[in-house]
Amino acid sequence: MLSKTTRINYLFDFYQALLTPKQRNYMELYYLEDYSLGEISDLLKVSRQAVYDNIKRTETMLESYESKLFLYDKFEKRDAIIKQIESMEKDENMLKLIQQLKEID
Repeated sequence: MLSKTTRINYLFDFYQALLTPKQRNYMELYYLEDYSLGEISDLLKVSRQAVYDNIKRTETMLESYESKLFLYDKFEKRDAIIKQIESMEKDENMLKLIQQLKEID
């Protein structure tokens, strides 16, 4: 199973367009830039509790989007199938199809 941070990063990649700019900013600082709650609160001039609440609420939203849209789940399944295919004996046409599958994501 993925760590929570890794999972949230993937969900953020898939669903960030559905978030507000403020939510994206908090998530980018916390998960991508690895800022602490205190550093974010100092930077944005808000309380540490406000940062924590915003991040937790956004994590819940990301999980909710995934429970409805399954983009990350489908990505994982597609990736597993590609890896299985790659381990099989290949011909030129199969290699081209594998490459096309990879380029979709």
